[in-house]
Amino acid sequence: MVGQAEHLRLLAEDAEDLEVIAAALQDAVGRIGDIQYEAAARRVTLVLNRFRWEADGRAGERVRAGLQFGGVLSAKARKLRRDAPEAVVELLTIDFQPGEAPGGVIQLSFAGGGDLRLEVECIDAALADISEPWPAKRKPSHEG
Repeated sequence: MVGQAEHLRLLAEDAEDLEVIAAALQDAVGRIGDIQYEAAARRVTLVLNRFRWEADGRAGERVRAGLQFGGVLSAKARKLRRDAPEAVVELLTIDFQPGEAPGGVIQLSFAGGGDLRLEVECIDAALADISEPWPAKRKPSHEG
């Protein structure tokens, strides 16, 4: 039985902060349909099931988490099937490529070679757990 857990809440305002969010989301999985770009609001929101690397236990836990980027000037997806909203993607990492300060490009890279490139006026990201954790079926492995 999983007990009451601390809900993770992180903000990123620079590349170093974004690396912390990327580490917390490594191996997170979600559906394509749970990625939303709101051009008028200049916002991208993703809902993912993240592996709780910080939790104790061999099998570990997963938790539903929301990730939101503000100040998004454009969003471009590559090799992500927008025609298949139920398709599952696995987030590998998030990188920032500086442009005209304080802006640049945030790239979310997914297993299978897909990515989401966000041109941003600055780094403005928030990650928050939005559910109670549940036991993971298995711990993600990065072997060979």
